[in-house]
Amino acid sequence: MLLGEHAVVYGTPALALPIPQLTATASAGWSSHASGAQGGLSFTMTGSASRAVVTLASDGLQRLAAAFKERMGVPGEPHLDVILDGAIPPGRGLGSSAANSRAIVLALADLFGHELSDATAFDLVQTAENMAHGRASGVDAMTVGAAGPLLFQAGRAEELVIGCDGLFIVADSGTAGSTKEAVELLRDGFRREPGAEERFLSRATELVEGARQALADGSPEELGARLTDYHELLRAASLSTEKIDGMVAAAMSAGSLGAKITGGGLGGCVLALTEPELASEVARGLHDAGAVQTWVVPLRRLAAHAH
Repeated sequence: MLLGEHAVVYGTPALALPIPQLTATASAGWSSHASGAQGGLSFTMTGSASRAVVTLASDGLQRLAAAFKERMGVPGEPHLDVILDGAIPPGRGLGSSAANSRAIVLALADLFGHELSDATAFDLVQTAENMAHGRASGVDAMTVGAAGPLLFQAGRAEELVIGCDGLFIVADSGTAGSTKEAVELLRDGFRREPGAEERFLSRATELVEGARQALADGSPEELGARLTDYHELLRAASLSTEKIDGMVAAAMSAGSLGAKITGGGLGGCVLALTEPELASEVARGLHDAGAVQTWVVPLRRLAAHAH
């Protein structure tokens, strides 16, 4: 998520960025297991996921597979084996659950010989996202299938006009966040303080629109300033952490044009915008501040068209 975390759930716009280096792939096949096994489905997850994540993924997969069969009219109760290879660390605000769900949906479609429209794939992934996070905005479900940065609002997305080149560095703090916990924390704050929700949503909308305009105008400095402003908005709502704040400060000290927490908050990743010639210094600063791994995502000039 570039900008718009939390506010997007309330219908305001958000900017999102797919990360091509972080992928999830899945394969599905007929199983030799007895048909009486749980849900008619066996699940294996490779990669570095924790046991808790594997358990949650397995429970969610049962429901996702059932939704797929119902939506696509798959007859009978064939027992399936699904293997998921997920390279996206969970709980980092990087859309791992949506990417995993999309990979599984595509694997099931391939197995059963169904062609999926973008809309159907989105609906199925969004079903899984709602199960995982409660009320999901849909931005992750849309972004994991996108080729470039998106403007998202109320279930609709369009590619952004990008008028400048640059680099985003995504830095993993090594600490998982909790979207559900963060959503409830923010909601509690809205309940306690009259007018807080309106002020938060108004400021978020202002910053997202400013960032969208900066992208279109080819102004990376202005875009960076909006990123940092949005971090301050989330920090003021108690959605950041001391470590994340330290990583943001380190990125800025190393020459980043702007930096912020990304995703639901209370942990996760930092997103820093930098000029290419300063990328290694910014990455080094983030690692020195505690980042356990980083990824570089190029920002390229491109024209937009609607989805």
